[in-house]
Amino acid sequence: MEKGGLSVTQAAAVARVIVAGERDACKSHGIYRIEGVLRTLKAGKVQGAAEPYVVPGAKPTIVRVNAAHGFSNPAFELGAPLLAERAKQIGIATLVINDCTHFAALWPEIEALTELGLAAMALCPNYSTVAPAGGTHPLLGTNPFAFGWPRPGRTPYVFDFATSMVARGEIELHRRAGKPLLLGWAIDGGGAPTTDPEAALAGALLPFGGHKGSAISTMIELLGGILIGDLTSNESLDHLGTTTLSPSHGELIIAFSPDAFSSGRDGDPFARAEALFEAIAGQGARLPSQRRFDARAKAESEGIALSSAEVELLNRLLDKGLDAVA
Repeated sequence: MEKGGLSVTQAAAVARVIVAGERDACKSHGIYRIEGVLRTLKAGKVQGAAEPYVVPGAKPTIVRVNAAHGFSNPAFELGAPLLAERAKQIGIATLVINDCTHFAALWPEIEALTELGLAAMALCPNYSTVAPAGGTHPLLGTNPFAFGWPRPGRTPYVFDFATSMVARGEIELHRRAGKPLLLGWAIDGGGAPTTDPEAALAGALLPFGGHKGSAISTMIELLGGILIGDLTSNESLDHLGTTTLSPSHGELIIAFSPDAFSSGRDGDPFARAEALFEAIAGQGARLPSQRRFDARAKAESEGIALSSAEVELLNRLLDKGLDAVA
């Protein structure tokens, strides 16, 4: 990525998320994404040498970081310590990231905050690839939503999911593998259900849970776009003109101090949370992200395994840089 024109600040922050994706067996957020990073850079839709900065004058509970039209990842890394400090002081604080090109998953950001003893949620729009419930054309984004709860001495309780039936990256991976989609994931350009990845990419994804997922996705457009003065998914697509590049918009992260919120009430919030998690597991249910944490433990013990095709891709990108992408 440095050879392609990203500064160390930009490349290192993005690379950390890519490695985390591969480590946790989240292939849709791993090295597969590097091509999109380079393509977005080559198209001039992200500033490779951008230096994010904290915007002065925000309210005490708001940390605002302008990504300077670079990737969101270094902007988060800049703002996260301030967010954590404010949340611990006040009880709740928000991190607003503006003018960013968003990259990959939200759970690495959530885990960074749970490691500091904070509960947190993060959300953002995307670009229009999802039809609202009952609609026939893309309007909403895949609009991810993530939440985490700290578990001292253990991996946190974390979920991170798109509000579409699947992430768009999963559709692309199915296309590359020549695998059909499950019925109910997407519609074609005419609004008819389809299992063909090519037709789905030309049509629209569907929200999970019908009107419920559609409502949550709309909430994310409001909070992660309009509320923070940034782009909605539809506006992001208008800005980019294509879905082949990383999307431009903002992001909202909210951090909570469990100690502050439970102050003066009976019981340790962390112990009470553990009782809840144990009750869930006691029924044979799996806590979210457990497969990811299992994959992480294996990778930390045995290393990250890449296929020959993935190694060939990395070598080609390293050798040719921006010339390797259209």
